[in-house]
Amino acid sequence: MNLPSVAKGVSLKSYNTFGLEATADLFTTISSTEELKSILHNADYKHIEKLYLGGGSNVLFTKDFAGMVILNRIKGITVANEDENYVWVNAGAGESWHELVLFCVANNYAGMENLSLIPGTVGAAPMQNIGAYGVEIKDIFESLEALNLATHETEIFDAAACKFGYRESVFKHEAKGKYVITNVTFRLNKTPNFHVEYGAIKDTLEEMGVTDLSIKAISDAVIKIRQSKLPNPAEIGNAGSFFKNPEIPKTQFTALKGLYAEMPSYPINESTVKVPAGWLIEQAGWKGKRFGEIGVHAKQALVLVNYGNGKGDQIKALASDIQASVNEKFGINLTPEVNFI
Repeated sequence: MNLPSVAKGVSLKSYNTFGLEATADLFTTISSTEELKSILHNADYKHIEKLYLGGGSNVLFTKDFAGMVILNRIKGITVANEDENYVWVNAGAGESWHELVLFCVANNYAGMENLSLIPGTVGAAPMQNIGAYGVEIKDIFESLEALNLATHETEIFDAAACKFGYRESVFKHEAKGKYVITNVTFRLNKTPNFHVEYGAIKDTLEEMGVTDLSIKAISDAVIKIRQSKLPNPAEIGNAGSFFKNPEIPKTQFTALKGLYAEMPSYPINESTVKVPAGWLIEQAGWKGKRFGEIGVHAKQALVLVNYGNGKGDQIKALASDIQASVNEKFGINLTPEVNFI
């Protein structure tokens, strides 16, 4: 097995979208499952703590990492199979998620256009069950391959094995830290089933003068919406949505609606309602607040930002203050989407 080169004392600032300064004792980049196995089998690195990074869009570094950071850059996008109705597209876990979306849109493979411009890599998508504008990964997911870190054997997970939930999967719970996802296969439609029920998409399509609906038009609309709402990490450090939208009992929502008539909501089922976390944070007075080099974005309260020289522990403390404030005002607990390192 070819062992990839390993560097010492590497800055992680360019490997996390918050742009936070942290140092890894050891750092390597893998471009294949074989290279990953070679690292795992190597006697010098066998017992060292490891952190697997993709796009770095879902991590908050609060300190240096005393171990080895392994950057997953397993690439490749291929059509694995197709029939009259569907096409199966396989992508390496290290591929850019948005580049995969653009590939599918360009080839008129429908299903992931609503997920345009979400930061991160393909491997992180099923871990988070990423979603936007009425679509989640589970809706287009076929299977994935992951390396078992104990046995060093590749295992295949179908949708049932992934145990998808709202921004949840088995890889955030009982399988956490036990696998590295190496590639993912998606089942996409040859005949589009457009999802434009979210008002923002309808309004943006109208603004764009779209009369002939297509997956390209929807993708363009989603990109336009995200660019207008969310800061570019290349300009202002951030990890997109910092908190999940909380799901609360309908009885609790009804009581809150009596106090806050304008509270928006999305019904999940007969007994559960989803409430936008950004609205809760804004109502608690945090939107646009700046504290030195960190703060809450002025256009989207769900986004915490690093203006340049902020520290991870400062952002963590801000997140904790926001959680306490929202809980005090509404009795709702906010759960971070971001992983604290």
